[in-house]
Amino acid sequence: MRVWAIVGFLAAVEFTSGILQGYYTPMLTDIARALGIHDADVNWFEGTQLMLSALVVPAFAKLGDMVGHKRMLLVSTAIVALASLALPFATSFSAFLVCWAIQGVYVVWLPLEIALIYSRASSAGFGWHRGEGYAMGSPAPAGITAKAAGILVAALEAGAIIGALAGGALVDAFELRLVLMIPGIAVAVCFFVILLGVRESATATGGRLDTTGLVLVSLALVAFTGGLSLMRVSGPADPLAWVVAAFGLALLVPFALWERRHPDPIIDVRMFVNPALWPVFVTAGLFGVSVLGAQAPLSTFARTDPSAAGYGLGTEGFATSLIIGVYLVAMIAGALLYPVLARATSPRTALVVAAALVGIGYLMFLPMHASYAQVVTNMVIAGLGSGALVASLPATAAAAAPPTQTGVATGLTNSVKTVGGAIASCAFGIALSTGVATGTAGSLTGYVTVWVVCGATALAAAGALLVVPRGAFRDPAERVSSETIHKSPMS
Repeated sequence: MRVWAIVGFLAAVEFTSGILQGYYTPMLTDIARALGIHDADVNWFEGTQLMLSALVVPAFAKLGDMVGHKRMLLVSTAIVALASLALPFATSFSAFLVCWAIQGVYVVWLPLEIALIYSRASSAGFGWHRGEGYAMGSPAPAGITAKAAGILVAALEAGAIIGALAGGALVDAFELRLVLMIPGIAVAVCFFVILLGVRESATATGGRLDTTGLVLVSLALVAFTGGLSLMRVSGPADPLAWVVAAFGLALLVPFALWERRHPDPIIDVRMFVNPALWPVFVTAGLFGVSVLGAQAPLSTFARTDPSAAGYGLGTEGFATSLIIGVYLVAMIAGALLYPVLARATSPRTALVVAAALVGIGYLMFLPMHASYAQVVTNMVIAGLGSGALVASLPATAAAAAPPTQTGVATGLTNSVKTVGGAIASCAFGIALSTGVATGTAGSLTGYVTVWVVCGATALAAAGALLVVPRGAFRDPAERVSSETIHKSPMS
């Protein structure tokens, strides 16, 4: 089966997801001015959206395994469409924040799609069957999922490029409310694309949702991210904020105990001690710091007027969108190159290289941030690694997870990534609001903090990936071949 026969209309879904992720970024400063808020408060958009995303992904991922991945894609798309269409009419900061947060449900799309692709690839006869092995010349589920993930991420980033360029151009030419209506229309169209063009997976497990586990993990996430939000409001010296955040972490203990006893847990916590999966989850969380938490700071840094603040690029909406566009082109290249590098070396090596590129790209901001060309260079390097990680993390989780837990495993990569992004968004908001230079601009020390943290966490992720077993994320036949070569006295 060709990869496109499985991917099909899912690429259109990710293209729409890309529009949502790229379209608003060049106009964040304009939105902040329209709502009458400080640049540092733009991080509230990311923080609340990421918090809600972290809450909905476990439920949607598990329900996808239970009742069908296409069905949950339709439900999530309807929710995102309603929130996106309401956004232009939200004129207060609180109303805008609510709509923006609900719009974040789109984060469940990619893990649901990866689980659907892996399910269809397996049920179509690709993969390891007891007593059979592989059909000659047929790709295996892990391989075909990795290729499909690259295509989906390429579609996502292409949508983000077009969205960013269109958003930057339109916000310079038209009234903001009119400009904000475009994404909602695109998501509404996407709903019918899924309804009419996407086939359902054939591996629905049925059963009942583990509501107790869902409530416990949701309370833990709400408390933890709520504590982070209190730190944004009251500062890191507020003891209440630390108590609330610690309470959220403490709730993970009864959650884990409950899940270990439940016959069909919403999250199989044993996956967190799987030697092939736990480094992937750690990497996802650390990667979320840069790919999610740093988006708004990068946009506002580019828009900051250097003549007034002494730093920044002073770009307008369209020039800002060009930076984002180049970054996203690099992400497309990284997503498409990942399976090539994984085949030439190993999936583990390809993941380590990708994480290292992200770290190098952000650390290069420390000596190189004074010109447009320097910023673009840094973003290209970080973008290559980011694209590879966005494509590979859910695909590698699907390959290493039990067959009935592919949706949960791919969803966990997004959940952990969004938690990392939420933590970073809160921390970066505090950093940018400390020592403000002038007017509504964030502080230079805050931006330096963003770059250092993003670089260090990416390099830490590369270190965590080094402990992944050598044959992880390969299909069984490839794994056996790799281990035979490795053990051969001639190798």
